[in-house]
Amino acid sequence: MDLIADILLAAGALGAGFYCLVLSRRLKRFNDLEKGVGGAVAVLSAQVDDLNKSLVSAQKVSDGSSKALEQLTGRAETVAQRLELMMASMHDMPEAAAPEAPQPTAQGAEEHDALAEAYGSQGEPEKPAEDTSSSSGLMFVRHARGQNRVA
Repeated sequence: MDLIADILLAAGALGAGFYCLVLSRRLKRFNDLEKGVGGAVAVLSAQVDDLNKSLVSAQKVSDGSSKALEQLTGRAETVAQRLELMMASMHDMPEAAAPEAPQPTAQGAEEHDALAEAYGSQGEPEKPAEDTSSSSGLMFVRHARGQNRVA
């Protein structure tokens, strides 16, 4: 009886040893840094580090952009106030007399009639183009971005 128990005990120990060997090989493949879950964890860890670095740099850039935008907004508000003052002061100025349109001469009227007949016009008089070159002054001034202005 002792001999049978010893044989069964040895067989069980050999079976357990073989089972441990198989589990050890599977665990090595599972944790392999190139193909297994260990590799996936390593890749994901590297990606998390890269994303954290990208997030930090994006936060720095957005902080700089928001500060620049605040400065530009402040400048725009001051320019808008100056424009409002200019527009308000324009209402106080007297209107300049509009230049009168030149009267057609007799020779010019004859040439116009001859051209109208040649091209089959209905004889409608042409409206003179409005003269937009005489403005009341410079209304908008563009400043360079890097230029320091003294108000």
